[in-house]
Parts: sequence; structure tokens; C-alpha cells
Amino acid sequence: MFIGHYAVALAAKKAAPRVSFGTLLLAAQFLDLLWPAFLLLGFEHVRIAPGNTAFTPLDFYDYPITHSLFIAIGWACAVALVNFSIKRDRRAALVLAACAISHWVLDFISHRPDLPLAPGGDRYVGLGLWNSVAATVIVESLMFVAGLALFLSVSKVKDNMGRFAFWSFIAFVLFLYVGNVFGGPPPDVTKLAWFGLAQWLMIPWAYWIDRHRVAPRAAFAHSQST
Repeated sequence: MFIGHYAVALAAKKAAPRVSFGTLLLAAQFLDLLWPAFLLLGFEHVRIAPGNTAFTPLDFYDYPITHSLFIAIGWACAVALVNFSIKRDRRAALVLAACAISHWVLDFISHRPDLPLAPGGDRYVGLGLWNSVAATVIVESLMFVAGLALFLSVSKVKDNMGRFAFWSFIAFVLFLYVGNVFGGPPPDVTKLAWFGLAQWLMIPWAYWIDRHRVAPRAAFAHSQST
């Protein structure tokens, strides 16, 4: 999935309103933020194979460090533990762990059976939503709309920049998604990996959004002081 992972980050704001959207997005996208680095380092591999599924031309034949279930659970625990060691907020840590492991769950729904359960194993799983472009777009779009509604129910603008930063972010994500749906395959794996690394730029953008928006209690305090 693509915007499905963003939908999780948006929706998680409802469960943990005081956690920055940047942190929630980092957790929800963590596996895919690591993956392009491992591609460039040669630790994981992918093939560009048009027709591999209807939705994507990528053949994910070797990515046990980032996308095996066993290691994904480990990454989710690491994200939660790092956050808890800094913030000492158990609820926030649990929400972040759920965001991180949700990435594997959504990929399990989307991918053909190419997700390993553990490194070195011979069991691969995936339900194959990507075999249908229409079904993929419908499912992800519904998720994104729901996540957006949940986010807006708890995150209120503090100033005009909060409105601009957020809606430009949403527009850019949708622009990328449309390009992903209707664009052709990437020219080569190296360019794909560098494009994947560019996803890291979305994280500071998300933190910037949160600096100009406030959660419900803070919104009330802000309105009382202005």
C-alpha cells in the first residue's frame, strides 16, 4: 500500500493526539523508510518486472530484514521503546508500535505471497489485493478518507500556516499516489531506491504541520488565550 500507510498515521492522531504527526508517520512508514537504504547497500533486492501484479511492476523477492513478520515486530518494538525512553508515555509507545506493525499487515493485504514470515524461512504470505488496480484504489482511498476525518477531528489549526502546511501535504501525497497508479515502471532499481529515500522528507514536513496545529485540550487553551 501507499496512501494506506499515510491513512494509518492520520488515524493514529485520534488515538494519541499529543503525539506529533511526524512521529506517527515515521512509525507507520518505518519499514519503507528503511527499505531503500537496504536496497542501496545490497542487503535486500527487488526486480522491476512489469506484470508482476496489476498494481505495481515491482517483484519484491528478497527483503527479509525490513519486511519479514518476525523482524517487522522487532522494528515496531524498537520504535516504541525509543519513544518510551524519551517521552515515558506508555500509551504513545503502544500506538507507535501498532502503527509500525500495521505496515506489515497492510502489505500482507496488498502483496502477492512474497512477504517472508522470518529471515531464511521458506514460508511467504500475501493476500494479493494488488492483483486488482480498482480494488486497491478503492480500499486505499476509503482508508485515506477515514484517516483524514479522524485526524481533523482531533487536530485543529493554530494559524494559517497550519492550514497551508497540512493541505499542501495531503495534495502532494495524492499527487504522488496518482503518479504511482498511472505512471510507468521506474527506470532502474537504483533510481527507485533514491526515490524511496526521498520519503524521509515527508517526516519533517509532518513535524512542521504539527507545530502549527493543536490537539483538543491545547486548542481550547489556545482559544482562551487569544
